[in-house]
Amino acid sequence: MNSFNKFFNRFFPVPFFVSMPSFGLDIGDESLKYIELIHTKDGIRIGRHGEKSIPPGIIESGKIKNPKKMEEILLSLKKEVGIKSVRVSLPEEQVYLFELRLEKAGLTSIRESIELALEEHVPIQAPEAIFDYELLNQDAQSLELQVATIPKNVIESYLTIFKNAQIRVRSFELEAQAIARAVVKTNDRGTYMIVDFGKTRTGIFIISRGVVMFTSTLDVGGVMLNGMIAKNFKISYEEAEKMKRKYGLERNAPNKELFSVLLNSVSVLRDEIMKHFLYWHTHVDAEGKSNPPIDKIILCGGDSNLIGLADYFSITTKSPVEMSNVWVNISDTEKYIPEINFKQALSFAAALGLALRDFENN
Repeated sequence: MNSFNKFFNRFFPVPFFVSMPSFGLDIGDESLKYIELIHTKDGIRIGRHGEKSIPPGIIESGKIKNPKKMEEILLSLKKEVGIKSVRVSLPEEQVYLFELRLEKAGLTSIRESIELALEEHVPIQAPEAIFDYELLNQDAQSLELQVATIPKNVIESYLTIFKNAQIRVRSFELEAQAIARAVVKTNDRGTYMIVDFGKTRTGIFIISRGVVMFTSTLDVGGVMLNGMIAKNFKISYEEAEKMKRKYGLERNAPNKELFSVLLNSVSVLRDEIMKHFLYWHTHVDAEGKSNPPIDKIILCGGDSNLIGLADYFSITTKSPVEMSNVWVNISDTEKYIPEINFKQALSFAAALGLALRDFENN
């Protein structure tokens, strides 16, 4: 069980009954996505699923700005879909990750030692933080930990809106960890960079040995691409979306000007990927040990299947880049075709990963 699972089960323990529906709920600034996984004699199957818009100003950078309006959205979801309990993703922007080495000599409590060191690594005072850790390595002298921290008021604000909407929160989990559970094969201990290219933002995560080692969020997404196309070609947003989907980053597309327009935005994302890619491969710890090399880059998110995007990133990083398979831990698509299309499934990676929590030990 990873640190985030232990962390949120520890603070918000919820008993699990096999008969309960397994719902994953991924909340973003502009929408929430939900999906149900059902255990059947033929394996895991997709149940109720969908997406609801969140009007601007209700959630900003993962912080709930208008609790009453968010409660109304959750109440509507409960009424329309019948959701009674969920596993929920936490906003990447509000979670801090850092590595910490503790000497074993004189160590009496790992948690107390982390708490004493907390304010050296994150901009939160220890009494206002909730944290947990994952043991990465240890030797005779020391422990190497990966620590996850989130402001206590962020957790409390999310708990309050769900409580008022009468929806039970079974667990909270870092979005990156949920996505990794959906797109990385179970028990795969490799090192991967996951790029979640969504509507308004892109998450960049590094997963190694099943643990989230790094997260970053960039305000670049499909909406920005559509806006630039619409402005440049003086067309509607809907026409811009169709144009983007049809040609993407094809250099030989009939309208070569589109390639240049898209490249202006995508190159910002490329630079951010390269920055973290290079840092990961050149950074060493206090003992001079290097990180394991990134085996490949995995793309997910609703706008990740842009034509030419995977090739563009592969050439830039000189690393294999592939589209994610969000069904890798759910079903064999040769035997069962889920009732959700490929493009839509890419945007449901976090929700699927959350729902998969109930099937980890099956």
